[in-house]
Amino acid sequence: MSRIRAILGLRPLSLVAACILTSFAAFSQTHYEGTVALGVKGGVQTSRIMFTPSVKQSFPFGVNAGAMIRYMEEEHFGLIAECNFSQRGWKEDFDTDKYRYTRTLNYLDIPLLAHIYFGGRNRVTLNLGPQVSVLLSESTSANFDPDNTSSLPDFPNTNRQLAQLTLPASGKVDYGITAGIGGEFNLSTRNALSVELRGYFGLNNVLPSGRQDPFRGSNQYSVALTAGYWFRIK
Repeated sequence: MSRIRAILGLRPLSLVAACILTSFAAFSQTHYEGTVALGVKGGVQTSRIMFTPSVKQSFPFGVNAGAMIRYMEEEHFGLIAECNFSQRGWKEDFDTDKYRYTRTLNYLDIPLLAHIYFGGRNRVTLNLGPQVSVLLSESTSANFDPDNTSSLPDFPNTNRQLAQLTLPASGKVDYGITAGIGGEFNLSTRNALSVELRGYFGLNNVLPSGRQDPFRGSNQYSVALTAGYWFRIK
């Protein structure tokens, strides 16, 4: 009787050990090997500035292009670092076609993104993370002199902010949050094409925002649509 009890007592331990060994063997067989891929992308971007007080504006279009590197540590999850050139800014809306004004801000963007995908050969991708942007240059395109709007008898300057027309950008470094959704289409084990729609919201002010300045806030946000190519090197 004691021998039977001993056998029965050992059986649960044996079952637990067998389950552990089986799970370990299964994990070893399905362990994901990390991969590294390089990529390039390009597309269009539209943006505007959230002025406080508000400024009536429309959406100008610019360029968004750059290089990417991706490291996949686990299946369905990895990290992406990018170095991009992007054009942001704003376009004044005067409620008339007579006057035109656009400010273009050229940035070097450096986002670091968490990358998540769903699917197999064709995938849905999600990217989210912080971004730092360095202002490279700025330019103004206008069909009038922004410094002498008072000399224009029919210029719409009543009940309207005008300081932004001549104030230079003071925020040389912007930082914020970026997030995108897209798709990836594998052409082979090493080559893939991708598309993405990505938004960015900046946390720093573009124009001066001190006590004596006309604007309390001037945060920028943008939306970019890009197409890319990935090449797996590992």
